[in-house]
Amino acid sequence: MAKITRIKASDPGKSPESSEKAPKTVKKVKKDSPATEKPLKTAKKAEKPAKSTDSAKSAEKKPFILIRPLVYLGRYIRDSWKELRLVRWPTRKATWKLVLAIFIYTALFIAIIMLLDALFTWLFNIVIG
Repeated sequence: MAKITRIKASDPGKSPESSEKAPKTVKKVKKDSPATEKPLKTAKKAEKPAKSTDSAKSAEKKPFILIRPLVYLGRYIRDSWKELRLVRWPTRKATWKLVLAIFIYTALFIAIIMLLDALFTWLFNIVIG
């Protein structure tokens, strides 16, 4: 059976190396108690987002209505290409195993349908004939 590996898609702006924001864990040992893991309180309070101003609104303008479909199509193609780069393609050996499985599955169903067709033809000939 082919080995299937699942890969989680990451945010396009973040790289896997930037794990600095992940909370660190430290083992604290107290007397007469088992070791426990507790996250360090290194994260500061989240900063409040700045209120939107007119200059921020002008920077986030939507494109002209006649150009929007082209912009959206470009984004779709770009994002699709990024997703295709994340795909782990099967090896040649795994591909041939899957192709062989499809051929066997198809052959079995052809045989079942041919047998059912012959059976129903024989039954209808007995009933009608």
